[in-house]
Amino acid sequence: MFFSIEASNAVAMHTESGSWSYGRLLGASEEIADAIGGRSLIFLLCTNTPASIAGYVACMNHGVVPAMVDAGLDGGLLGNLLAVYRPSFLWMPEERAQEFPQFREHLSMGGYVLLETGEGNPFPLHEGLALLMTTSGSTGSPKFVRLSCENLRANTESIIEYLEIDAQERSITNLPMHYVYGLSILNTHLSVGASLVVTDKTLFQKEFWQLFKEKEVTNFGGVPYTFGMLERLRFFRMDLPHLRTITQAGGKLDPELHRKFAEYAEAQDKRFVVMYGAAEATARMGYLPPADSLRKCGSMGIAIPGGRFELVGEDGAVIDEAGTPGELVYYGANVMMGYAECGEDLAKGDEMGGRLPTGDIAARDGEGFYTIVGRKKRFLKMFGKRTNLEEAEHLLRQRFPAGEFAVGGRDDCMVIFLTDAEAEGEAVAYLSKKMGLHPTGFQVRRLEEIPKNASGKTLYRELERYYDL
Repeated sequence: MFFSIEASNAVAMHTESGSWSYGRLLGASEEIADAIGGRSLIFLLCTNTPASIAGYVACMNHGVVPAMVDAGLDGGLLGNLLAVYRPSFLWMPEERAQEFPQFREHLSMGGYVLLETGEGNPFPLHEGLALLMTTSGSTGSPKFVRLSCENLRANTESIIEYLEIDAQERSITNLPMHYVYGLSILNTHLSVGASLVVTDKTLFQKEFWQLFKEKEVTNFGGVPYTFGMLERLRFFRMDLPHLRTITQAGGKLDPELHRKFAEYAEAQDKRFVVMYGAAEATARMGYLPPADSLRKCGSMGIAIPGGRFELVGEDGAVIDEAGTPGELVYYGANVMMGYAECGEDLAKGDEMGGRLPTGDIAARDGEGFYTIVGRKKRFLKMFGKRTNLEEAEHLLRQRFPAGEFAVGGRDDCMVIFLTDAEAEGEAVAYLSKKMGLHPTGFQVRRLEEIPKNASGKTLYRELERYYDL
């Protein structure tokens, strides 16, 4: 049993129409678990609703393995996933159930239905397997991260410790629960008897902020895209007296935005916590203590309690000296068991041994704080010069703050994707000068929007179809 939930009257979830006590959440989850009947694979089509959360609690407390899937996933892509993994059940919004008339309905609750697929249990489930998390957001890739109960428990306890989460905390579901960051907020708060404000409203809706104030939210988190939007929404002028902690993860935040939010937090006596993580590490690997947020602006901090980092050079040797970049490698009990790409992979045990090469290039300063400086694979050779695409994007956002950018390409041709018409005519000249590269090495593609997954991360693979190289 992952969640030690007691049938109390304490509020677990606040909604726009009322609240769910811990007793009600426990009762609903037990009813769902009884209908499932035992250990099996289930596709949980996630929404920010009490029924979706109750389904997750049911799985985690009864040895059922949920594959967390975006409820808005395209029907064809969902069908492909079903064919690859052949789950025994689907817990899904009732409006999508009509897409599967061949499946038998077992239970209906709060706008969700439990469908039995008739597959039985075609693939053995490893005894340690507890959860499957997607690595690709809404693209429908069959690649999942395999997580154990030990992975989840270790990461949840660590996050609770360094964020000092207790029963008085209250967060809000502005991040999707099929995304590890959103799910970690749910895990930590339900594990300590805290509460969640459950809503599907977005930051752009007036109703979201009304609910935020009315329910006295004490903490919330966002990805880099979130913080860019918050600045445009004049977040710094909002009156949020109960808000104590703001967390950021899901990619590196531009140092300018980092500094603005750190300064805001310091001035308002709040905490701003930059964090570093990945689905492959359950959720979190590193964090920047709020006391250092302004002093170490741009850094992602130190390893979480129970974990450690090391830097490895191209020759495979561990880098000990400060200031020398290398690939960031993480060690901890929260490192995944491994990947799954088909149903047969669900029988596999731990393939990682608690070690995760992140693919990120980082440097460590003299005080032991780490800063991400690029991606191992996010480089191009431009006229023989190794060029950091993360740096190119940062320069463009700094120069043209009104637009969105993504940079890709192949050796000797960098492709700039942008949404800002003003930047379209200036981007090449600006970037070529800043990076010391000849203008002939660039192409520009203007898009209505930069494709992103549910967590706000750019989908670089989707941009490859625009390449004309």
